[in-house]
Amino acid sequence: MEKKKILIIEDDSVLQKALTEFLTAEGFETVSALDGEEGVKIGKEKKPDLVLLDIVLPKMDGYEVLKTMKADEGTKNIPIILLTNLGSVNDVEKALGLGATTYLIKADYKLEEVTKKIKEVLNI
Repeated sequence: MEKKKILIIEDDSVLQKALTEFLTAEGFETVSALDGEEGVKIGKEKKPDLVLLDIVLPKMDGYEVLKTMKADEGTKNIPIILLTNLGSVNDVEKALGLGATTYLIKADYKLEEVTKKIKEVLNI
């Protein structure tokens, strides 16, 4: 089976590294971006199977990344899971309204649970 590619757009390098190591160990291929602009660029180039996206990002926030990727023919069907610290109902509704597949609040989920969610979304 071909490895599923996950794009991690996260500006916290410690969390990004932890996610990368964990997902790689789980058999995924990962690519990463530290800001929203770079994330969109990599998303268009690499066409990942799924995007793990933070909202609070430098250069372009997660909502803009979501809007941009959902508006692009090449990336609009890629599932996007938001993994963020913003937990208000407004944030969740806004993200889902813009096309996010799932919304996870960092503090509420362990890496194992994030991985399980990814596998659910990708039907693995």
